[in-house]
Amino acid sequence: MSELGPRLRPTLDGIPTYKPGKPASADSFKLSSNENPYPPLPGVLEAAVAAAGTFNRYPDMAVSGLTAELAQRFGVPAEHIATGTGSVGVAQSLILSAAGEGDEVIFAWRSFEAYPIITQVAGATPVPVPLTADEAHDLDAMLAAITDRTRLIFVCNPNNPTGAAIHREELVRFLDAVPSDVLVVLDEAYREFIRDEQVPDGIELYRDRPNVCVLRTFSKAYGLAGLRVGFAVAHEPVATALRKTAVPFGVSQLAQDAAVASLRAEDALLERVEALVQERERVSAGLTAQGWTVVDSQANFVWLRLGERTMEFAEACGRAGVVVRPFPGEGVRVSIGEVAGNDIFLATAETFRKEF
Repeated sequence: MSELGPRLRPTLDGIPTYKPGKPASADSFKLSSNENPYPPLPGVLEAAVAAAGTFNRYPDMAVSGLTAELAQRFGVPAEHIATGTGSVGVAQSLILSAAGEGDEVIFAWRSFEAYPIITQVAGATPVPVPLTADEAHDLDAMLAAITDRTRLIFVCNPNNPTGAAIHREELVRFLDAVPSDVLVVLDEAYREFIRDEQVPDGIELYRDRPNVCVLRTFSKAYGLAGLRVGFAVAHEPVATALRKTAVPFGVSQLAQDAAVASLRAEDALLERVEALVQERERVSAGLTAQGWTVVDSQANFVWLRLGERTMEFAEACGRAGVVVRPFPGEGVRVSIGEVAGNDIFLATAETFRKEF
């Protein structure tokens, strides 16, 4: 018998594994994964429990109920909507639809950690473009990075993990300059937390731009991170390609029904999101008062650039009782969670700042 195992793609050897936020212990607060600290919205748990009674059957592969609800909510044709296992699942389908061996995918860096991973899984080449000094997308540099091999550009707005958001004028100028045969993906996973009126709604920008696709998720504001459901709004050729490349039956019926119920609980959603935004502002103001340079985050987290002391700070937070998300050598992203957890983080940051 041969001792050789199956031959796998050698390119996988160079692909990093996605690193989720570190889980918290029973006596700690988890501020590492940008999760919503609130329980499911009113009516959502009941819808999920009812759906669980039928999970001996396959889910609706067309995700028709949720698709119809989303089409009505955003005023778009149902044919322009494609769903998947969270926005990252849809993002992977986008790359599979648009890019392959020899093609390039551009994104800011640092930005969402999955971009280079899913790009390389598809066999395409990632092209990271450094952020500006103020932690924002360098759109001019991203335009300069476009070549005849560029097939897709991710624009994370607001950016994960820094929270910086792109304003309408500069984003429109960027979109108008990108070649029409290059797909631009506006990743708006944190759209509901934006309060800066100069930040545009990507769905309004997509309407007259066939090469623009918008990503949204139910994992953040809607609190369905454990059910994995996200969606794209794109013109029909792109949406059709997404449905072709999606995993069949990927979105469970439980997730579909819970998402519909979440959309119908908008009043409660807005109330919770506003409470998180107020906490974000309180935490940001507290950090600024301590002397930290804080990005004007438009997401449900804050970012501290700590350089070589990043892991030291993360460990100090852990000892104090909060788990944060470190990016070694760069900084930490801290989700806005329960008030008690936020207070522990602020107290830890104040002590650390005096030694920084």
